[in-house]
Amino acid sequence: METAAHDFSILGLFMQADWVVKSIMIGLLLASVWCWAIIANRTAAFARARKQMGEFDRAFAQGQSLEELHQRFGGNHEGGLAAVLGAGLDEWDRSHAAHAATPEGLKGRLEIALDLAVSEQASALEKRLGILATVGSAGPFIGLFGTVWGIMNAFTAIATAENTSLAVVAPGIAEALLATALGLLAAIPAVIAYNKLSADAGKLTFRLGAFADRLSALLSRQLDSGRAV
Repeated sequence: METAAHDFSILGLFMQADWVVKSIMIGLLLASVWCWAIIANRTAAFARARKQMGEFDRAFAQGQSLEELHQRFGGNHEGGLAAVLGAGLDEWDRSHAAHAATPEGLKGRLEIALDLAVSEQASALEKRLGILATVGSAGPFIGLFGTVWGIMNAFTAIATAENTSLAVVAPGIAEALLATALGLLAAIPAVIAYNKLSADAGKLTFRLGAFADRLSALLSRQLDSGRAV
């Protein structure tokens, strides 16, 4: 009895798989595309953040006043170090406008405002990185589920055909292993990118926190000396 020919190309294996394995494969492919989109987006965002922070640091080192820095780097899409500066100046202005600029009270409020600004900017930097972590950890197991399901179908085919030859079992096993391969295809870049981008986000957050400390010290000195910003 002749055995029907099977297409062992990737597309052929996908088309021959049952609907459960196909659904898993499609889901893993979509997850991989989604991860690469996040990687590209975060990489570009971090590059912009580093450039903006470098420009801000150079202007700050040149001795420009805080108001001049705020006018130069602030705006509708204020972010990074400019957002931290804006939070500090807003609290400074509100406290003076309300005649609540006592040294201890204003220093405490400035620390809270700056900490909140740093936390907001850190959250913006880490946006969608959790998706990479989820795909990186869950992708191989989802692919493994597809593999197990495919191998179950392969053994069912053996029982139905009453034939244990490799020609009977090979197509089902190949389809099953393709699901594992797709799971790794989605997970490996996601894990590597998550580790790299998380480290980059941590470095940028450290720069935000360091600037917040410098700004708090500067504003405290100006408050104690009675000077304006």
